[in-house]
Order: sequence, then C-alpha cells, then structure tokens
Amino acid sequence: MKSCAENRTEAKAGFGIKLRRRRLLDEDTRLTMRVVFLDRASLKAKVRSCAFPAEYIEHQKTDIGEIVPRLRTADVAIINKVPMRADTLRQLPRLKMIAVAATGYDVVDVPYCKEHGIAVANIRNYAVHTVPEHAFAMILALRRNLLSYRQDVEAGVWNRSEQFCFFTHDIGDLHGATLGIIGEGAIGQGTAAIARAFGMRVLFADHPPPKMEGVTFTPLDTLLAQSDVISLHCPLLAATRNLIDIKAFRKMKRSALLINTARGGLVDETALIQALDEGLIAGAGFDVLTVEPPKDGHPLLDLRRPNFILTPHVAWASDGAMQFLADQLIDNIDAWAAGKPQHLVTSAIAYT
Repeated sequence: MKSCAENRTEAKAGFGIKLRRRRLLDEDTRLTMRVVFLDRASLKAKVRSCAFPAEYIEHQKTDIGEIVPRLRTADVAIINKVPMRADTLRQLPRLKMIAVAATGYDVVDVPYCKEHGIAVANIRNYAVHTVPEHAFAMILALRRNLLSYRQDVEAGVWNRSEQFCFFTHDIGDLHGATLGIIGEGAIGQGTAAIARAFGMRVLFADHPPPKMEGVTFTPLDTLLAQSDVISLHCPLLAATRNLIDIKAFRKMKRSALLINTARGGLVDETALIQALDEGLIAGAGFDVLTVEPPKDGHPLLDLRRPNFILTPHVAWASDGAMQFLADQLIDNIDAWAAGKPQHLVTSAIAYT
C-alpha cells in the first residue's frame, strides 16, 4: 500500500502534467494571434492596431540568430529587410503569414512559402510619387551640373569672374530629351508622367512576360542607344541581376545619365565605375547598393566626383509615403485574417 506522502507526490506530478498539457493546449488554441514586427526601426510611421484580437510585439532590429526565437510562437511576421529563407522558415511551423513592409520581397523565399501555405503580402503603389520625385531630383541635378557649379562657387570661381555669370559646365534641358524607363509598373509610370510634363519623350524597355497592357515597348538595346536618361524601376530577379553591365554602358550615349532608385543588384557596380572613369556616360544617380548598409565600405562610397550622386536608400521614405505604407501593411494583415487576402505575392511577378 502506498503512503499518503507517495499519493500526494503522484497527485502533484499528475497535476503538473495536466497543467503543462493545458498550457500547450491554450497555446495551440489561443484566440488572439501573435503579430511580430522584426525591424520596426526601418519604418518611421505610426503602425495602428490590427482589426482583430492580436498580440503585437515589435523589435527595433533583428539579427539573423534572433529570427527563430522571436518568431517561434508568431502567427504573422512583419519584416522589411530581415531575410526569411527556407532554413529559417522550416523552424517556424506556426508561422502563417509574412507581411512585407516594402514592395520588394527578394528577402523572402517565396517558393518555400507557397509550398508550405505561408501567405506573403507586399506593399503596392505607396511610392508612386516619392520615388519618381527623388529620381527627378537626381536627374535635374546631374543634367544641369548643379553639383559642379556649387563646387565652383565654393572655390571662388564666381568671385573671380569678369562678368555676372560663368560657363564652366554644360547645362542640358529636359524638354525634348528622351527618357528610357526599365520597369513599367506604378513607379515607372509615375516617372513617365513627370517626364512627359517636362516635355520628354518616354520609352519603356521590352522584356519577357508578364507585361503591363497598353504600354508600347522598345527593344532594350534601342532604348539604351537612344535615351538621354535611363531610369531603373524594375525588381531584382535572376533575369535582371547585372542587367546594366559594361556591354550595356557601351551601348549608351556618352551624354547619357543612369538613375537607379530600384535595386543595387540591377547594375554591375564595377562596370559603373569603369563607365564613369572612361566617360562612357555623363553621370549617374544611385539610391541603392548591392550591400546595405555598406558596413565594410563600398567602392561607390569612395567616388568623389560631381557627376555621381549617392543617397542612402531613401527615395521611398517621404513622410507621406511611409504612413501610406504603414496603413497598407496592417490592411494586408487584416484582409488576410478576414479570409479576403490582398496583395499576395503570386507566381506571375510583374515589373513594379
């Protein structure tokens, strides 16, 4: 016969097992979803609450080794540039949705997500004004040689001038010039609208399907040869990586400008430096690099020349655009939770 003490010990042990099971059951059947934002510092805007019961957790930044621990019990992950690769996703069986706080989603292993039923939604059309405006800020500065003239003024050239002005650098009009756009999505169309307002001729580069309807396309080689300004607004895919290489630069006018506010990997950066050094093009304006942030340095950071402008991936970051993004981010999560998902990444990848 067991003693009273032994019976109490077994009873406690049994209660402990039941309690652990109950906790696991509660964890599996909890009514509130857990939404975790891994890189909140990447978005300078107010993020409103979800429309459904949700526990919201945010981290200002997340290193690679912190992804799995932070998402282990999450239903929804919000990310901007935190990589979500297959080896990471395999360790997150509870994860049901990835809400990307950006248009580009190359940091997500989309094929894995499709295969395992993880919804992936991105942001659409939030940067249709801010990115084209940033592109044209660069175009105007380079086309009119504003940086060169500012350097001359700072060097005292105007003080020594014998007349009211001086002409040390060429100044080009946009009216009547040709703008070649690679990527005919919303941002490319927004850029085209500004170009036409300046009186520019606009060409859109041809590419394999899918293509936007109602757009007249020009073969890429023809666009490179005829354009006075070339602006990139396409996604980074296997087919577009290093799209602009040294061969492409050699097809451009020597007076041409290259603008990249899309993705760093679209341009062979070594070839860009060579093109500027050899005068194959007149100048370039970049808002993106292949590696961001460039903690170990980067060749383009070392360029000190007035015909090259580099900004720190901020073309998208006007106050209005970021708030629009933040609102649509939660809209995407709410729509998915309600069974009416929107802006899901599909197999047909359009030029955005």
